[in-house]
Amino acid sequence: MALLAFATFALVPLGVAAKAEKPHVLFILADDYGWGNLGVHRREGVAAVSGRASPEELQGKAEVHTPHIDALIDAGVLLDRHYAYKICSPSRSSIQSGRLAVHVNSVNSPVTSQNYEDPVSGYAGIPRNMTGIAEKLRDAGYRTHRDAGMATPEHSPRGRGYETWYGYYQHANDYWHKSKLGTGEVDACLNHMKDLSMHNATYCGPVRDAISLSAACEMDEESDPGCYEEHLFKERVLEIIQNHNVTSPLFLFYSFHLVHTPLQIPKAWLSKIDEVVKAAGGKAFDDQNRRLYSAMVLYMDAAVGAAVEALKQKNMYDNTLIIFTSDNGGPIYEPGSASNYPLRGSKTNDWEGGIRTNAFVSGGFVPVHRRGQKFEGIINVADWYGTLTELAGVDMRDLKAEAANVWLKEKGLPLLHPVDSVPQWQNIINDQNGRKDAMHLSSQALFMWPYKLVTGKQPLTAWLGPLYPNCSTVKSRAKLQGPQPPAPDSIFGQFTPWSGTGQEVAQQTWSFDCEAGCLMNVRDDPTEHKDLAKDPKYAAILTQMQETPGERRYVFWKGFVRWGGEEETLKKMNQELFTPDRGIDRVEACDVAIEQDRTFGPFVDVEGFYSPNPKSKDLAQNFEDQMLSATLHALNESELKSFFVASLKKEVPKALQKGSADKCLKKDVSLP
Repeated sequence: MALLAFATFALVPLGVAAKAEKPHVLFILADDYGWGNLGVHRREGVAAVSGRASPEELQGKAEVHTPHIDALIDAGVLLDRHYAYKICSPSRSSIQSGRLAVHVNSVNSPVTSQNYEDPVSGYAGIPRNMTGIAEKLRDAGYRTHRDAGMATPEHSPRGRGYETWYGYYQHANDYWHKSKLGTGEVDACLNHMKDLSMHNATYCGPVRDAISLSAACEMDEESDPGCYEEHLFKERVLEIIQNHNVTSPLFLFYSFHLVHTPLQIPKAWLSKIDEVVKAAGGKAFDDQNRRLYSAMVLYMDAAVGAAVEALKQKNMYDNTLIIFTSDNGGPIYEPGSASNYPLRGSKTNDWEGGIRTNAFVSGGFVPVHRRGQKFEGIINVADWYGTLTELAGVDMRDLKAEAANVWLKEKGLPLLHPVDSVPQWQNIINDQNGRKDAMHLSSQALFMWPYKLVTGKQPLTAWLGPLYPNCSTVKSRAKLQGPQPPAPDSIFGQFTPWSGTGQEVAQQTWSFDCEAGCLMNVRDDPTEHKDLAKDPKYAAILTQMQETPGERRYVFWKGFVRWGGEEETLKKMNQELFTPDRGIDRVEACDVAIEQDRTFGPFVDVEGFYSPNPKSKDLAQNFEDQMLSATLHALNESELKSFFVASLKKEVPKALQKGSADKCLKKDVSLP
C-alpha cells in the first residue's frame, strides 16, 4: 500500500472568492492504533467500574497518555461506531475512493506489482480510473488529491493532484534508515531500496537531504532528533500551516507512520513515558514492547497537539474541521504490541478489535451543541468521501469510472464499482444513524445492526487483559504458542504460511474457526463474548445473513426496524467482491529505483516524471548499481526465482519464530 506522511491541498475556488462556510480540514490518519491505547477509552473504562477497578486497569490507564487527543475529543464528537477494514491499504483506498474496501481493494499488494494485461486495475491500490476525493473537491473549486499506489505517475501523489508531498509508498519503512522494514517480507529488489520521496512545485523524486536520510541521530539523547521520520513529517505539517494563506481553505491530510511497526522512538520519549506513568501513580513497565508502543503513542499525541496549536496561532482553528481515525484496529501479534482492551480480536480479523477504530471529529467547525458528545451511529471509513463532497457541494457519482467500465467490459476485465459512501456530517450533528442497511465488512463478515456475522478462520482471536503485551506474552511466544501474525509476509509477492500442522499454526496465530458463521449482537455484547449462532431464537437472522434470501432486514436504530430483501446476505454480497489480478512483483520497479538513488517510486511510464539528479554517479557507484541490477534480474528469472523463493519460504518463518520480538522488563527497567 502507499502510505502518505502528509499531503497538502490549497482549496482555492476557481475564479471566485472562497466561501466562508467551507471549512479548513485537517484529516489525521493513525496507523495500527489500538482501541485500548486511547486515553479516553481507558478513562471511560475505569469510570465504568469506578471503585471496582482492578490494579491492572488502573495501571493501564496510567500507561496510556494522550492529553491532546483527549482534549480534542472532549471539545468534539467521539465516533463510537466507526468501522474500517481489518488491514491498512484497503481502508486507505476506501477513504480516497469512497468505496467499501471489498469494492476497491481488499489486499496489501506489493507496491511493485503490475499486471501487463490490465492497465486500469492491474496494480496495487486504487484503480487508475476511479475518481478520488481530491478530484471531486477540485471539481468544486478546490485543488486537492487522492492517493493509493505508486506504479505509475498517475498513482503517485503528484499525479493525483497534491501540491506538495513528503512520505513513503510502502506499508512501512524504518523510522531511522528509511529502508525496507525487515519483518520477513522480501521484495523483488531484495529489500535494497530506500523509501522516502517528495514533490513540490519545482522538484519530484527521492529525498536527497543527508540529514533526513541519516540514522546517525538514532542514539541521540535529544527529545526530537532531526532524522526521526515522524519529526520530518511533523515539521512539514507545521510549516504548511504557518505559511498558508488563510483567505483560501486548506485541506491537510496528515497520515502518520505511528504507531505501525517497527517500534522505534527517540530515547528521550522512553524517559518521558516513564515519568508520565510515575506521575499518574503507576509502576514501571514490565514489557519492552508495551513501553515502546506507549511512548510512540505519546509522541503522536504531541504531534497532533502541535498541529492544532499551529492552527490556533494562525487563527484558522475556529473554521477547521478535524477528522481523526485509525486505518484498522491495533495489531496484537508480536511485535505489533497494541492493545484493543476490552474488545475481542486484532488487526487482520473481523472482530471488533480488528475493525472498530478510534475516531472523532473536532475543531471549531463542530457545532457548539454537539461538542463533548458521543455519536453512536454507524460510520464506515469510506463515508469520509461522501462527507467531504457533501461539504463541498458536489455529486459523489463517479463518471470517470462509469466511462472506464465501457472499455473494461469490452476487454472482459473487472468492472469498477460505484461509490458506496454515505455522507455523514448531517447525521453526526443531528445525532441520527445514517447507515441502516447491511454493511459488507469483508468476504467473511457482514454487519446488519446490531448483528454481525463472522465466518471462517479468524486469526488472533483473543480477549486480552488491561496490560498487554506482558511477560506472559513473551513466554508464550518463546514456546511457539503465539501470538504470531497470520503469516510472516510475502516473498517476491508470494504468501508464506507458517510451517507446521494446521493445529500448530492455529495455536501460534491464535486462530478460531467460525466455520459457517458466528453471530454477535455488538450493541448488547460489544466485547463479543456470546455467540448467538446456536440459539434457535436467532436461526432466521443467521440464515438470512449467511446465504438464504430473506424477507426481513433486522436493522435496529433506537427501536427502528426496516424490511428488505435478499441483497443483504453475505453470499449475495460476495458476488460483487472486487478481485482484479494485480500482477506480480516486477523487477522493473527495481531498475527505476536504482536510477533514483535506490529509492522506490513510480516505475511504469515515468518519462519526464522525476527531476534530474543534481549529482552524477561516479564510476564505482555505476558499477555497483549495474551489478545489483544484474543480480536482481537473475534472481527474478522464473527457474531461479522459484528455487530462491522456496528456500526463503523455509528459512524466514523459522528465523522469525526463533527471534525475540519482545522482552520482559521486570528486572531491567525502573522509573527514575
